[in-house]
Amino acid sequence: MRLSNLADYAVVTMTAAARHCGGGRVSAGKLASETGLPAPTVAKLVSRLTAAGLLRSVRGAHGGLQLARPAAAITLADIVEAVEGPIALAACVEGDDCAIDHDCSVRPHWPVVGAALRGALAGIPLTQLATMQEPA
Repeated sequence: MRLSNLADYAVVTMTAAARHCGGGRVSAGKLASETGLPAPTVAKLVSRLTAAGLLRSVRGAHGGLQLARPAAAITLADIVEAVEGPIALAACVEGDDCAIDHDCSVRPHWPVVGAALRGALAGIPLTQLATMQEPA
């Protein structure tokens, strides 16, 4: 399993935004500059992250972006779901048609697997991701 580029970029963007906590608001342009992501991509992500209640946008001379809630209360699962939707490893979990639906013995287990994955991602707060660490 691999995150989409957009979900990866959302994590990078939120991590950069978290580093500005307590320092006021930050512009989408500054986030793009700090992360090296294209400005249009950051603008798209900001829109999705704001709609999901993870970022707050304030207009005006002293406007900008800020986390909508404390970084410790935002998890990796929240960020991924803001971009990807509910975490599900198999399409049939979300009710999509499956060619072997009538004979599938695995389908009942996918929700358990998905919940375990979501639980693991929910256990990683944004504060942990925003902490600068040297690569191993």
